[in-house]
Amino acid sequence: MNEYVKFFDELNPLVRLILLIIPFTSWINAIIYRFAKGNLLGAILAIPFGTIFWIIDLVSILVYGKIKVLA
Repeated sequence: MNEYVKFFDELNPLVRLILLIIPFTSWINAIIYRFAKGNLLGAILAIPFGTIFWIIDLVSILVYGKIKVLA
């Protein structure tokens, strides 16, 4: 799982945004990324609240360049 986190963190912020623009893949990415980072609570919350996490992740990448909220 650490390989996924390293891969996603090393992606260009523009590529991360493109991955997060597509709603279904962004929901899956949010769950996998949070689980891989060791945040089980964030991964579980991302399942029912996928749309909210999608918006939070988009804003987080635009502001900070990476996912920071519950990650």
